[in-house]
Amino acid sequence: METFELLNKKHDELRQGEAYAPFALDANQYKKYFYIESYGCSMNFSDSEIVAAILQGEGYGATQNFQDADLVLLNTCSVREKAEQTVRKRLTEFRKVKESKPGMLIGVLGCMAERLKSKFLEEEKLVDLVVGPDAYRSLPTIVAEAETGQKAINVLLSREETYADISPVRLNS
Repeated sequence: METFELLNKKHDELRQGEAYAPFALDANQYKKYFYIESYGCSMNFSDSEIVAAILQGEGYGATQNFQDADLVLLNTCSVREKAEQTVRKRLTEFRKVKESKPGMLIGVLGCMAERLKSKFLEEEKLVDLVVGPDAYRSLPTIVAEAETGQKAINVLLSREETYADISPVRLNS
């Protein structure tokens, strides 16, 4: 088993794609649910925790089952080998579920989102929203835009964005 030690956090490469947040327990507390999978570098796992905190602040709860989610997100990395193939396969699986659950939104986050935004949104029509790593704060606005049927995107890069004021929600991934 390959693991990396990062600031007292272990990043287990074998746990790619797992998603869970501890605040998913109270079914009556949240208006909607999100599901997030992280692929790639260890920074993506940390970014997913930031995204979870942002979504929790907007009234979303986490679910371990993407079929139960109103918002399904893949946090991606362009660097890792085979990541693009894996992400495309998962997006296709999510899209099939969305056919029977039309209100579900599917999104791609991270650096792969920046690189493949046109392909995922317009050519292959696999996603409803695309958010780059410097645009997570805009996620609530982007989700609201996607809920109206618009394809929503923000992949602008920022020299200042650090998310230092956001307390990440620990995802057991």
